[in-house]
Amino acid sequence: MKTSPPAAPVRFDPILLCAVLALVTLGLVMTYSASAVLAQDKLGDSLYFLKRQLVAAGLGVVAMAVMMKLGWRRLARLAYPLLIVAIVLMVLVAIPGIGTTAGGARRWIRVPGFSIQPAEIAKFAWLVYLSYSLAKKREKVATFSIGFLPHLALCGILVFLCMLQPDFGSSVLLVFMLFVLLFAAGTKLSYLVGSVLLALPLALVAISTSPYRMKRILAFMDPWAHRHDVGYQVVESLMSIGSGGITGLGLGDGRQKLFFLPEAHTDFIFSILGEELGLIGVGLLVSLYAVVLWRGIRASLAAGETFGTYLGLGISSIIAFQATVNMCVAMGLLPTKGLTLPFVSYGGTSLVVLMGSAGVLLSLSANTQGASRPVRAGTTDLREVTA
Repeated sequence: MKTSPPAAPVRFDPILLCAVLALVTLGLVMTYSASAVLAQDKLGDSLYFLKRQLVAAGLGVVAMAVMMKLGWRRLARLAYPLLIVAIVLMVLVAIPGIGTTAGGARRWIRVPGFSIQPAEIAKFAWLVYLSYSLAKKREKVATFSIGFLPHLALCGILVFLCMLQPDFGSSVLLVFMLFVLLFAAGTKLSYLVGSVLLALPLALVAISTSPYRMKRILAFMDPWAHRHDVGYQVVESLMSIGSGGITGLGLGDGRQKLFFLPEAHTDFIFSILGEELGLIGVGLLVSLYAVVLWRGIRASLAAGETFGTYLGLGISSIIAFQATVNMCVAMGLLPTKGLTLPFVSYGGTSLVVLMGSAGVLLSLSANTQGASRPVRAGTTDLREVTA
């Protein structure tokens, strides 16, 4: 009696996996280094933030394994449920008593033992929905009424919910995702350029009518002129990075984290990394992000289906864009945005979602591409995607 040959093992990209795990490990080390003194002073436990980040990293490993096992094709079925859940959470966080306020923004929903940041979930849900929708409408993406306007309107709703918090950084990221995938899908360039030109006056009004955003612009334009007020954080960040030199002051020996640089373990963890590990550490960090981008795009282009290609390109672009913005903010090259450094900054929801997203990229990189059956190379049929 003939026996069927054993199924070929699923092989995930080891280079991509190692790059992601290296970033997470570096993040855990830097989280402890940047937060130990603050945690001991404010909470009486120098390991407080590290322990919470370790729990998030553990959950992130689970999320990554689940996404690798689930396979990226099955996410197409979840496009609408994920988006609905994300919108509901974004509405809930805006309700006083449900959403928790910190630092002047209401961005978290606290549950026993931890908190959830709905904007992080919304980014992933928006990406899955957008990839699915554009793949489904691939023949009509170039049309204004079907390919462009509905997606722009839905993005506007999500941005509006973000701005209620307010969360300008997440709003920028949602719009960035929209434009990247619309461009990749073949939307007319005139639509994209025209929408940017129309949005510029609205953005200027949003900035000019918001005192805290105007302060950030002033701090960006000339931080040293506002050394002791709105430019304080940027100046301290520049001093931190500059003092690191080539080799850094040594892990744990940074000075700016000693109550000089606010948000040292979250938004400005790159500054502490530059101070303690120097140009060598910064070069290593940038190289790891470059590897994730390279292998992510490589896996996306080899997906063989439009949905997978859009999904992989979106995830790779988000990681690269968010990392670039965070590092530029720390070096005073962009106004403060409030975007974390992917896989490195302290933040549970962000880490879990990003590691789950990395699991999707790893699923794309697998030799079976996450499918339970062979699929014709080059197909873009959504009936096969959702089967």
